[in-house]
Amino acid sequence: MAKGLVIYYSKTGNTKQMAEIISESMNASGLPTDCKPVDKVKVADLLAVDAIVIGSPTYYGQMAPPLMQLFTDSVSRHGSLTGKVGAAFSSSANIGGGNETTIMGILEAMLIHGMIIQGDAQGDHYGSVSIGRPDERVTGQCQKLGQKVAQLTNKLFG
Repeated sequence: MAKGLVIYYSKTGNTKQMAEIISESMNASGLPTDCKPVDKVKVADLLAVDAIVIGSPTYYGQMAPPLMQLFTDSVSRHGSLTGKVGAAFSSSANIGGGNETTIMGILEAMLIHGMIIQGDAQGDHYGSVSIGRPDERVTGQCQKLGQKVAQLTNKLFG
């Protein structure tokens, strides 16, 4: 049976809240999924799942350093993530605060690993974004992202 993992870094709790919504949606959509802060994740955890969703607050328009460290550590297993489903999400304090560049940085690392990324033709195209605390719109986008990741993963690995 296919499995998913949502990984996040959060200082204020906003990114954590998004991660939990996405994970709950993936579980509700039939993909057993764990949700863990990055400090509880090892590279081996990435190898044990079929879908990886990563969320970060924006740090100067980039992912948080602990998440970049996970990608840096994953170089030792380069090629082992090929074909897995990937997705990203981000939170920031301001409109134009770097959400899309943060998401693109995560997706670029996933693509270099050979992962499969599905965009969204409507809504948050690259991945769910929040300005401050997640509101009703963000909750809906996170639920949608979780559903899309679960559906694609179950199609490929279910």
